[in-house]
Amino acid sequence: MKLNRNALSSKKGVLLKNTIMLYIMQFSTYLLSFIVVPYETRVLGETYYGKLGVATAIMVYFQLVIDFGFILSATEEVSRHRENKTRISKILTSVTISKLFLTAGSVVVLAVLCQIFEPWQADRKFYMLFLIATAVNSLMPDYLYRGLEQMEAITVRTVAIKAFFTVMIVVLLKKPEQYCLIPILNIIGYSVALLCVYWHLYRRMHITFVKCTPGEVWASFRRSSTFFYSRIATSIYTASNTVILSLIPAGAGTVGYYSLADKLVTTAKSGLSPISDSMYPYMTKNKDFKLVWRILKIVMPVIIGGCGIVCVFARPLCEIVFGAGYGDAAPVLRAMLPVVIVILPSYILGFPTLSAMGLSKYANYSVVFGSALHVVNLLVLYFTGHMNMVTLGAMVSVAEIAILLFRIVVIWLHRDRLHTDKEAQ
Repeated sequence: MKLNRNALSSKKGVLLKNTIMLYIMQFSTYLLSFIVVPYETRVLGETYYGKLGVATAIMVYFQLVIDFGFILSATEEVSRHRENKTRISKILTSVTISKLFLTAGSVVVLAVLCQIFEPWQADRKFYMLFLIATAVNSLMPDYLYRGLEQMEAITVRTVAIKAFFTVMIVVLLKKPEQYCLIPILNIIGYSVALLCVYWHLYRRMHITFVKCTPGEVWASFRRSSTFFYSRIATSIYTASNTVILSLIPAGAGTVGYYSLADKLVTTAKSGLSPISDSMYPYMTKNKDFKLVWRILKIVMPVIIGGCGIVCVFARPLCEIVFGAGYGDAAPVLRAMLPVVIVILPSYILGFPTLSAMGLSKYANYSVVFGSALHVVNLLVLYFTGHMNMVTLGAMVSVAEIAILLFRIVVIWLHRDRLHTDKEAQ
């Protein structure tokens, strides 16, 4: 029994360390981006910052396509075969080949969309540069380090390089017409970080690209398809709202305000997702369900209290952070705050808990359910003439709450599977 407890304690130590590393790497990307937002809003102005918001929203779709759910499926595969370097090298190769093909297809699709949608035609070069930056960033093999639970190696290099090129945005961006510098600097920063990570894999971990058959690449692609459907469905109730606002005449002037509120909420979400991401491989192996309740009991009071403060001071907060004139983003920020409250339990009760219970398909089903509900709500808003930035933000909150309730119901109906963690104690 003592040996088992020591082993479990050691595993929790690894979990804690990787959670911290995931926080630093994943949250730093959003934090570094968020830090320069006040500078960008002042230099670019509402119109050009609106263009940046639309480009960011469009890239959410393409990033989901290029990632294709590998962050979940490949992480699980690497975790299962962590002692087999040859198998891990094949996973790395097959995933990279798949992503390159998906990138090529994405370039073609974006070129066609820019031709179809007149509002996008003037900024097609800007969108294409953003797509290149997105593709390079998506090639980062963080799934491999997550599966091996060795996030420290990738975190230090990635954060340092991205921080440098974030500073360069402030140094070089001086007028609105230079807005293309933002994706260009991201391309350079992501490329340098990617090369450093591949060097570390080859020289320190002895993992490199190997020969893969088309069948092996297809098998990897097919395994990830279920996760992809879930993640692409998520974009229906997140990034789609910004795109919708950019296409309807009534929403053209509010895209910048919605983008700012969404930026705040997305940054908050990114600060919570590493907890779930690091728990995923840990829960798959250990089924430590009591840990879920302990984490929620500690973190949720802090989240609820923080959201209450933001709700009360939303307008002055937006004006202080983003500049005078951006206080109108406050109503949509308040409408989206429920997302921040429910997102951590939704994350943890999703793939980490449901996969450990052998019910991972329901994590995907819950997202599809939330997305379908959001589509219905969008249609209601459109045909009743109530579609605006505040109602769209509120519908995102409704979708996230529905997903959480779906997952709670599934866990309750299969609660007998939660008792397996006693054996690990």
